[in-house]
Amino acid sequence: MLNIERRRQFVDLMAESGWDVLLLYGHSWRKDFFRALVNFSFFGPHAVAALTRSNELSIVLSHPWDYELLANALDANVSWDPDFNSAIRRLIARKTAIAGREFMEARFVDEATSSATAAIETLRRFKTPEEIEFIKEAARLADAGYKHFVDTAEVGMAEYELVAEVEAFLKTHGAEDNFMLIGSGGTEVFGMRPPIERRFQQGDNITTELTPQLNGYYAQICRTLVLGEPSINQHRSFAIFHEAQAAAQRFIKPGVNIKDVARVQNDVFRREGYGEYTGAKYTRVRGHNLGLYPDENPWVLEDVDCVVNKGMVVIAHPNTYLPLSGYMVFGDTLLVTEDGCVSLNQTEKKLFSKPL
Repeated sequence: MLNIERRRQFVDLMAESGWDVLLLYGHSWRKDFFRALVNFSFFGPHAVAALTRSNELSIVLSHPWDYELLANALDANVSWDPDFNSAIRRLIARKTAIAGREFMEARFVDEATSSATAAIETLRRFKTPEEIEFIKEAARLADAGYKHFVDTAEVGMAEYELVAEVEAFLKTHGAEDNFMLIGSGGTEVFGMRPPIERRFQQGDNITTELTPQLNGYYAQICRTLVLGEPSINQHRSFAIFHEAQAAAQRFIKPGVNIKDVARVQNDVFRREGYGEYTGAKYTRVRGHNLGLYPDENPWVLEDVDCVVNKGMVVIAHPNTYLPLSGYMVFGDTLLVTEDGCVSLNQTEKKLFSKPL
């Protein structure tokens, strides 16, 4: 439950930064900074781990149920306090930095503290061997989830019905959580969103990104399914997405810049005459890091300056709108190795179709 390697890194960071205390804060919607050290999915609404420069660890929880589960599970000073504001302030001593400070409630934030969020995020970009194994497990579940997605989808089913079936499958197979978006239709569809009551029709693109969480860590897969035989334009469109993702996967290795990972994907669209669809009007990012949060930085954009290195886990997904057949998605979770990257997904890289 304690991430020993991260604990060592955090103590070293404190010494380098001159911090006496490091607080790793989490709330019900953002547990990732807390779980970077203490991989415990607390009930909530708040939790904080306090690490001193001398490597002493204290944990304060805001709910007695969390305390009952954690009190005897760790070699740490574990307590719970319904007055979390007072508890936070008791932990602050001399020079204190807080990871997750930006999304704390204002009443918890002592102006004398500083933010450790960016520094901890930088460390978290590069996964430990244990974290990589957790993400591999999540990627296998993402593959199984997408197979269930394809097997279940049919004409006449509502988007929310399909998402409910997939969510149930993933939770039944051990997922703590799943971040999932969906879209369906044709050239009138410009993106993905939470499911609505729209019912699938013959010829639809059904796009999704599945992002199951296992042991705290997320992996993602993006694929497009056509109900019925794909049209010529659907095939033409997907070929561009396939080449863009392949360009990124060929390019990613230690030492390259994340902005160039975006550029090589966008260049495929530009070469095909669709450069205008690579900007913010039609697309959000060309990928992002994965870990304890499903959308970690760095985000894969041409204006993001960040060097790729071994141990990063990133998804490259050239998801965007094209007038050929509407919005499409395609992407795999990639682990950066010593001389390149490998896909952690095993799902076939193709435009999926399902006979009616």
